[in-house]
Amino acid sequence: MTLLNDDFLLSNDTAKILFHEYAAKMPIIDFHCHLNPKEIYENKNYPNLTRIWINEDHYGDHYKWRLMRANGVDEKYITGDGDEYKKFIEWTKTIQNAYGNPLYEWTHLELRRFFHINNELNLENAPMIWEKANKMLQTDAFKPRNLIKNMNVKVVCTTDDPASDLKYQKLLKKDEKENGFKVLPAMRPDKLIDIRNNEFGNYLQQLSDVSGVKINNFADIISALHQRFEFFSEMGGKLSDHSLLTYHYVPATKEEIDAIVDKAVKNEDLTDKEVDQYLTALLEQLMKLNTEFDWTMQFHINSIRNMNRPMFKKLGADTGYDSVGTQPDIVDSIAKLYRHMQDTNNVPKTIFYSLNSNDWMQLATLMGSFQGDGGVERLQLGAGWWFNDTAEGMDRQLRIFAQQSLLPHFVGMLTDSRSFLSYPRHEYFRRVLCNFYGKLAEQGRVPDNIDKLGKIVQDISYNNAHNYFKF
Repeated sequence: MTLLNDDFLLSNDTAKILFHEYAAKMPIIDFHCHLNPKEIYENKNYPNLTRIWINEDHYGDHYKWRLMRANGVDEKYITGDGDEYKKFIEWTKTIQNAYGNPLYEWTHLELRRFFHINNELNLENAPMIWEKANKMLQTDAFKPRNLIKNMNVKVVCTTDDPASDLKYQKLLKKDEKENGFKVLPAMRPDKLIDIRNNEFGNYLQQLSDVSGVKINNFADIISALHQRFEFFSEMGGKLSDHSLLTYHYVPATKEEIDAIVDKAVKNEDLTDKEVDQYLTALLEQLMKLNTEFDWTMQFHINSIRNMNRPMFKKLGADTGYDSVGTQPDIVDSIAKLYRHMQDTNNVPKTIFYSLNSNDWMQLATLMGSFQGDGGVERLQLGAGWWFNDTAEGMDRQLRIFAQQSLLPHFVGMLTDSRSFLSYPRHEYFRRVLCNFYGKLAEQGRVPDNIDKLGKIVQDISYNNAHNYFKF
């Protein structure tokens, strides 16, 4: 079989029809990504393939960086200031050893879909690919806005701190008609969650300044957040996102929470219990706010960040030194949180992602306990995330969702990426999705009704997200 031919990942005739005639043509809603809205607004061409593919300073694709380190590449050719063609060559050497890794397939998908280069990336072809791709990168078609538009993307949800002024989303809003897509904010309150950070007190001052709420206690933090929810909503925001590396449900009194916040502002040491008490109180209030504003609350759980301490000090976060978390009872704590919030009808629409796939069955059955209130699949098991973002990981997530709930209501794929070239990951997911339903049809487990199955894969590819998030 030819590398990444028209039918790759499609193992039966039904799957091929579902993908080519139904799923492939659907638009994209990228409801969670890490694209920089400033880059979208400024709309500058990238000077070469290295800059858009590997890194600009310490910002780039840490998926690739991990593989390059595994291949023995010197750090100056990964995140450093080494020669940019040499960086590309080092990535080429790495990808030659990546058979079976999804990055091998994604890399070649991007070469095919954006640059119309069907050659394998290897040392023999590298000079030709570098020259051809770099020439194309200087054209208008390869400016960020056109990269988004030409991939038929209708909505991009960026990831934004509550204190952000959303300057570039405001500017881009004026150009929506011309661009053909929306750039909407999604709130990510990492700096509020990270109460142990020595900058926590400074951040509260920043939040106070932007919201106009003087923050003296925990209730004031929530008042400031309410103002930010209002502002984000005015800018088209519909989602929040919450990273919980670890979490235990530990309720506390108002007085206890205020004392914990006071200690954090003074940079006094907090116990693990105090951190969990604060997180529990904060998450409860965030659930109320998401419910009030009819947003969707996303949870990304059970990861371990910045494991390599010397490299964290040197490069900072999101540079390829993370791994799967192993807290075995994290879903139990989330269940306690949701059980408590159900008592006051403050369970918002929610999407759960766990980096540890051992949590998926628990999450899928947990969400089934809190469905209802007239909404369709209000709680969802999110797409295979990060290290699970593979053909096998996607297939497993689809299978668990289908077996424990109603997969035809699934909101589908997201890029979770910092790269404008990542949109073929939606194609990759759709091929896995069509193959999943194609296998069920070929096995006689679902009706062999192409139009009905085609409508399902179209809904999961685009329609469900459009309706669920109310864009």
